[in-house]
Amino acid sequence: MQKTIIDSGPLIALFDKSDRYHESVLAFIKTFQGRLITSWAVLTEVSHMLDFNLNVQIDFLKWIELGGVSVYEISQREISAIRTMMEKYNDIPMDLADGTLMYIANQENIRTIVSIDSDFDIYRTLKKQSLNNLLKGH
Repeated sequence: MQKTIIDSGPLIALFDKSDRYHESVLAFIKTFQGRLITSWAVLTEVSHMLDFNLNVQIDFLKWIELGGVSVYEISQREISAIRTMMEKYNDIPMDLADGTLMYIANQENIRTIVSIDSDFDIYRTLKKQSLNNLLKGH
């Protein structure tokens, strides 16, 4: 089963029907065959952006509970690797959520992402590879 990391933007769009990417993300999720992986930093960012409606936040958390995405556990000892990446891309800048996703991509050898963020066109893995954004063309 293909592992793919997912950024906060598509998750926000999925649960915010007024988001301009809502329909395209919904269509993608309905047809995606694989396993979506994200981080607690992304989940926190999504919950914050969905704060306009507590019921929407609860629906998002229920979806996570049901396995809509897998949450990759990052330990305290792994933070230095994320910080190093954030320092490398500080001119863009890379935030914590993006840093955790690139860390997961490196750790799990994942080369695909679902994102509406163009920063992932710039970021590279430790092997100097770019990620293939599966939302392009949707």
